[in-house]
Amino acid sequence: MAMSIGVFSTFLSGETSSFLKSSSLRLALPLPLPPHSSNLRMVRTVTSATASKPPATGKREPRGITKPRRISPEMQALLGVPEIPRTQALKQIWAYIKQHNLQDPENKKIIVCDEKLKSIFAGKDRVGFLEIAGLINPHFLK
Repeated sequence: MAMSIGVFSTFLSGETSSFLKSSSLRLALPLPLPPHSSNLRMVRTVTSATASKPPATGKREPRGITKPRRISPEMQALLGVPEIPRTQALKQIWAYIKQHNLQDPENKKIIVCDEKLKSIFAGKDRVGFLEIAGLINPHFLK
């Protein structure tokens, strides 16, 4: 009881400098908002419960589009491997297109297909670059 009376008497006497230095009481005081409070941003701290834990082996097994899949014989003829991740297949197809200069000179977004690409791209003579991912999809076997 003497302690609570001491804090109360300190508060009444106007000696608030020691009162404000108390860390538990300082956090309880409301902070005034600056005039432009719309520019404030919330900062989240990472706790041990929300922090991602590194895998025990050091490297995670590939999943989704980074996981190697078996590919069709037509795709094997172009890429030269029996299985490959989608990301790498797309990268190698683009390398083939650039190496053989198969982009339309007037519109680089259009690929002019040679015989190997026609077998992969459903027999089309010209393909837009956004179509490539959809056209190689059936060549990945499940």
